[in-house]
Parts: sequence; C-alpha cells; structure tokens
Amino acid sequence: QVQLVESGGGLVQTGGSLRVSCAVSGRTFFMYGMGWFRQAPGKEREFVAAISWGSGGTYYADFVKGRFTISRDTAKNTVYLQMNSLKPEDTAVYYCAVSRSSAYYTGERNEYDYWGQGTQVTVSS
Repeated sequence: QVQLVESGGGLVQTGGSLRVSCAVSGRTFFMYGMGWFRQAPGKEREFVAAISWGSGGTYYADFVKGRFTISRDTAKNTVYLQMNSLKPEDTAVYYCAVSRSSAYYTGERNEYDYWGQGTQVTVSS
C-alpha cells in the first residue's frame, strides 16, 4: 500500500528548467530510497537519480550530473527532481519509484517496488 503521484511535467525550451515532484502516500517508513527514471519513445527505461530516504545521500546517472538535482522533504513525503540546462534528448516520461532494497542506488529497475504513473517532459529545440 504505497502510492506515488508525479506532477510538474510540461513543455520547455532547450536550456530551460523544470521541477518535477512526486508525492508518496501509504506505508513509507520502510523505504531505503527513492528514485527517478525516464523513458523516451522506443527506448528502455533508464535510471536518472536516486536519494537515500534516511540520510539524504544522492546518486546520479553520468549524463545528468551537474544539471539535475534530486531532493526530498521527509515531512511532506515528497521527492523532487530539479532539471536545469535541459536538452532535447531529455524528452521522456519521467517516473518516480520507491525501493525497499539497500541496492536502490545501483539504478536497477528491479530494485524498485512501487512506481508512479509518470509525467511527460518535452524539451523543444
């Protein structure tokens, strides 16, 4: 009984910024980490970033380091992904996920137990 609801996606020009949010409800006390993934049309879902729910430690895919920042507000049970310097190749559906595994930081999809419905991010050139 965990639900995730993403919001904040939309259309932005190259070089612009966007912040997507993920509100989590239900049994969250057991979580090791939360992550963001993305999937472009015709491509595999790929890891973007993760955060330790307890410590706040962060992990990033190489292609977003320096541009994206993951954070969480434990009081609000919400995780955020701030995306700056956006590129057309960032266009994808962005998914929030919860992991009950200590291996959440690896970015492996099967280490995550609960997923949101996704929010569309489109970057135009």
